[in-house]
Amino acid sequence: MKPWFSRPHHQQSVTDASISHSCQFQIRAATSADLPGIAQIITESFHSQKGLWGLVFPLFRLGIYEDLRYRLASMTSHQICLVAIDTTMHGNNQVLGTVEISLRFSDGWVNVRKCFPYLSNLAVHPKYRRHGLASSLLTSCERVCQNWGFEDLYLHVLENNHQARQLYFKMGYQAQKVESHWDGFFFHTSRQIFLHKHISKYPGMVRDR
Repeated sequence: MKPWFSRPHHQQSVTDASISHSCQFQIRAATSADLPGIAQIITESFHSQKGLWGLVFPLFRLGIYEDLRYRLASMTSHQICLVAIDTTMHGNNQVLGTVEISLRFSDGWVNVRKCFPYLSNLAVHPKYRRHGLASSLLTSCERVCQNWGFEDLYLHVLENNHQARQLYFKMGYQAQKVESHWDGFFFHTSRQIFLHKHISKYPGMVRDR
């Protein structure tokens, strides 16, 4: 299987800034062997381990693992999970980041039942954040979207997730609408912003076989 994207990536170790660490990564479709790493990264990205939450963290990770295992086993031709893999000599093919893309159907009155590519579960290992991995995963999603014959890509982001919002806006996404839910008032949950990006066709693009 051809990688969707690969490039050398250099960073400094988070634990000791005086020790440089070179990491080369490759983005490809996920396999069942990647599931533990994917589940760990997604759980760390969306669930806290502080205080009492640390006690239930393994349960969250197990639930995410089983959900991923089911989706990976039943994926269609328009559904894919991508992973960024450490390909250095001592990297042991560690999962550094992940993202999913699939087709969804509009539930609005306008363009009802119209399908569109939807991006979800973008997550990067804490030690490899702010070094271009998330941007590379998003770029790979655009390639997938184009290979499926679409020119528009959509996703949701929490209104209070300023770091993610900054990344998406930098990558060319624009706010489509802000969605509020009835439970947001009672539980003080952040609103979701529905983002959209129109992807221009690349000249001479060749479809993957």
